Parts: sequence; structure tokens; C-alpha cells
Amino acid sequence: MSSLAVLEALDSAKTQWYHVTAIVIAGMGFFTDAYDLFCISTVSKLLGRLYYFDPNSGKPGKLPTTVNNFVTGVALFGTLTGQLVFGWLGDKLGRKKVYGITLIIMVMCAIFSGLSFGLTAKSVMISLCFFRFWLGFGIGGDYPLSATIMSEYANKRTRGAFIAAVFAMQGVGIICAGLVSMILSALFLQNYPAPSFNEDHVLSTQPEGDFLWRIVLMLGAVPALLTFYWRMKMPETGRYTALIEGNAKQAATDMARVLDIEILAEQEKVAQFKSVNQYPLWSNEFFQRHGRHLIGTMTTWFLLDIAFYSQNLTQKDIFPAMGMIPDAVNMNAIEEVLKTSRAMFLIAFFGTFPGYWFTVIFIEKIGRFKIQLMGFFMMSVFMFIIGVKYEYLKDESKTLFALLYGLTFFFANFGPNSTTFVLPAELFPTRVRSTCHALSAAAGKAGAMVGSFGIQSYTVKGDLHQISRAMKILAVTNFLGFLCTFLVTETKGRSLEEISGEDGRESELTQSTIMTMENGGRNGKQTEMM
Repeated sequence: MSSLAVLEALDSAKTQWYHVTAIVIAGMGFFTDAYDLFCISTVSKLLGRLYYFDPNSGKPGKLPTTVNNFVTGVALFGTLTGQLVFGWLGDKLGRKKVYGITLIIMVMCAIFSGLSFGLTAKSVMISLCFFRFWLGFGIGGDYPLSATIMSEYANKRTRGAFIAAVFAMQGVGIICAGLVSMILSALFLQNYPAPSFNEDHVLSTQPEGDFLWRIVLMLGAVPALLTFYWRMKMPETGRYTALIEGNAKQAATDMARVLDIEILAEQEKVAQFKSVNQYPLWSNEFFQRHGRHLIGTMTTWFLLDIAFYSQNLTQKDIFPAMGMIPDAVNMNAIEEVLKTSRAMFLIAFFGTFPGYWFTVIFIEKIGRFKIQLMGFFMMSVFMFIIGVKYEYLKDESKTLFALLYGLTFFFANFGPNSTTFVLPAELFPTRVRSTCHALSAAAGKAGAMVGSFGIQSYTVKGDLHQISRAMKILAVTNFLGFLCTFLVTETKGRSLEEISGEDGRESELTQSTIMTMENGGRNGKQTEMM
């Protein structure tokens, strides 16, 4: 079956201003997502000092382990739920129709998170967790929708780089979470100085810190607000309009306008495309064609996020061991926010951020498959070294410790953290692309919850042997991710319809299955003849 004119136009279109606009609009969503998810790490210790100080303990206030895990991890529950709901809606109602709803939820819940008031510490934490759950719900919708929209707009030569560039805005968001917390805490510290905890247990916690954490959380609403108008102006993707809604004329009109070219409307061909691709998601035909790939994208994202979110959410506990910040008793409450934020900013700027953009630059040269294998392998090696030599690195070589820790962030992002986002947006048919991406991303968030509620329990007390054990577990997790990568395939340089078999050609997976069956049949006949 020959391809539709509108699809050929999208696949062969030169990179132009509209592609850049789409990257910025979708990317700002991911900027907001990362800021909202990771800014909590900069202020969680402040929450402990403000709300859980026990005068008889002789130590600064600290969130109880269960409370700490929920405060930092509850948004991940919301994200998983939002991914599944909005991913399904994106296929049923269209990408554009539900794209604005996710932003509205993110804006409102970021503001309400900062307005988490209550008469007791428990009521404040419950209120905060409630709004961060729904914040995560909105964030979750952005994953499948942004990836799908970008993949369906892009040309086949630069599609991977465009999707990776959208996701790379997550790195900018993580940097800004550290930077904003650092700037605000520096301003607060200048205006509200206080002695360290060792000098005065009570006065070391400035009451003004209660405003600081609220402002940090509420500022997450700003970037989402800035892009709402432009997100609403984006037309529905040509692939969805043509292949799912069956409206070739509207698809040709919309894409001709954004690409500034003339495109033929081919209603008969649209009907042929739809007739070839009627099998539902939960069917034998889907699993024969795409089942291995779906298992591959779900398992690799699950395993990756155990490590990735463990790193980001537990770094506040590991920084003191690395010597990047002093012990809590030698700082006041806002000073601890400042130094934690600064350490987070430095790791993100020199480790996390470059990794994302290395993927953008090299993904079309090296390919998704090789980058993912390399990233998982290198993360496994570095985390294993940290786990085995943790005591030596902590006591004798803090600079090497920081270098190894930073390299795990670099290869997470110049590796599976980027490619697990790209591959599900390319491997599956248009009709279920958003849902399959959502299933893969939700598997990732399940892994993130394992990291947040499981791995973080090893690190929150700062125990040397427990942190060492956590790093060894993460090394094994990453190696399993390396092995599961062999379930997916390379997608660079091919159209989405060629990859998924939507254009009538069999997908790579189906072809290999058919060839195996045919070879088996021939071998059986030869055996009978003998």
C-alpha cells in the first residue's frame, strides 16, 4: 500500500520554524513536570525541621521515614494514574483535546500545594500529599501526549532528536528546581540569619522558612501558564486526523497550513489504512505484531526509573556523605536548603543536563538501541563501584565519589532515561500509540515508586552499609535493564507507518515470526521426505 500524501509530507518535510515551536510548547510541559517533581527534594528537610522538631532528641527535626517517602513520592502515584488515563483519552478523543487539561491541573495543584495549611503537622502533610497527588496526575498526562504529538509532527530523519529535545527540557527543569530554591533560600538567609543547630536548637529553625517552601512549590505554576495559549492553538496531528478520525481533507488542510505546502486529500487511501489496522490493543494480532516491543518498553522503563528516581530523590541524603554539604547540626534550617539546592544544581548542571543534550545530538547518528544499551551498562558499572567502595569513597576520596555519582546521572540521560521516552512514541500504531506510551511510562512510574518507597528507605537514615547496599541493588537493576533492551528494535530513519506495519507492510517482528514459521514448515517437510 502506498503511503498517504499527508504522511509523506510529514516524513519528508524540512525542519522549519513550526517544528521548533512544537518542541518549545511540548518541552515547556516537561520543564514544568521536572521542576514540580524534583523541587520537593530541596525543601523536604526544611519540612522536617519546621514540623517535626523534638526538643528531647538533640537533633534537627526530620520527617519520619513514612512521611518523607509519601511527601517526596506521592506525586509519582498521581503521575502513574494520569499517564494511564490521559494516554487512553489521547487515543480516544484526540491528542489536542486533552492536552490543555493536563496544564490546567498542573497550574492549579502547584499553587494549592503551596497553600497546604493546617493546625497540626499531620494535617499540613496530608494536605500537601493530596495536592501533590493531583499535581502528579496532570504531569502524568504530559508524558504520552507530548511524546505522541512530537513523533507525529516530526520528519523521519530528525524525529528521534525532536522527541529527545522535548524530553531534554526535563533536565532544564531539574536545574531550575535547584537554582530557584538556591536563589530564594539565599535571599531568605540574608534577611533572616540564624545560628546553627549546635549553637541554638530552637532559633536555628527560622519560622520564615514556612514561606520559603511554599513559594518554591507554587512557582511551578508559572511555566505551565506561559505555554497554555500556544498549546491550545496547536492543530490536531495529521496522523490522528487522517488515520483515526478518517478525515483526509482536514488532515491535509491542517498540515498544509503548518508546513506551508500543498497536500492532496486522499479519502480512499485513508479508508484502506483504517481497514488494515482495526485490531484492538488487547488482541492476539496486536501481541503477535507488537507484544515483544511493548514488554520491552515497559520493562526497560520500569528498571530505569528505579535507579533514576532513587538517584534524584535520595541525593539529599547522599550529599552529606559526599562532603558536598555539612552535617545538619552545623547549619540552620534555611542554610540547609541553600546548600542542598546548590549541590543538586551542580550535579544536575554538570551531570544530568549534558546527558540529555548528548542524546539529542547523537540519537540519529548512533541510534536509540545502542545509546540505551550503553547507558544501562555504564550506570551499572558506576553504581557497582560506588556500592562496593562506598566506605573508601566516603572517607578517602570525596572528589572521586562526586565524579562517579555525576557520571551515573550523565549516562542515565545519555542513555535509557531519554531513549525509554523516545521508543514507545515510535514503535506502535497511531490508533494505540498514546496508550502504549502511557503503559510504558506507567511501568516507569511503578519503578519510580519502588525507588521512592523502597530504595529511599535505605538512604534516609544516612547509614553507611544501607546506602552501600542500595547502590549495589541499583547496579543489578541497571544490568537487568541492559538485558531487557534486546526486546526492542532500532527505529531511526524509518517512517512511523513502516515501523508499525500500518502501511500494509509487515513490521520487523511479524516478518521474523512469519519467516520462523515458514522455515519450520519447510524443515518439517524435508524431514518427512527423508
